[in-house]
Amino acid sequence: MSKIAVIYWSGTGNTTAMANALAEGITAQGTEVEVFSVEAFQNDIASYDKIAFGCSAMGDEVLEEVEFEPFFESIEKTLKGKKVALFGSYGWGDGKWMRDWEDRVKKDGASLFDDGLIVCGFPDAQAKELCKSYGEKFAAF
Repeated sequence: MSKIAVIYWSGTGNTTAMANALAEGITAQGTEVEVFSVEAFQNDIASYDKIAFGCSAMGDEVLEEVEFEPFFESIEKTLKGKKVALFGSYGWGDGKWMRDWEDRVKKDGASLFDDGLIVCGFPDAQAKELCKSYGEKFAAF
């Protein structure tokens, strides 16, 4: 049985809600999941079979630069061969930050699951169901 980490950064709670719904979907598949905010993650990336990273779009459609970006840079070299999913919320733009992030993860040698999941603003009931479904599919990936 695989072990999945969901590691996210959230400034307003939108990406937190997405992370929790994603974890709910993973658990529904009978897969072990641990959910961490980026500042609380103290574990070794190598101890997880799969990792879902979440970060909202900031500024000019980039990853959050004070906490998440430095964290992601610090673990990026460990992603080769890992199964990775990406998700996050946004309030403007067209998802460029997610497309850039997807390209980056592929260049890191990770096995990227599907397209990154993006939700505009706080996830309503329908968006939470999308997150849960995304988690279920990622567990089976």
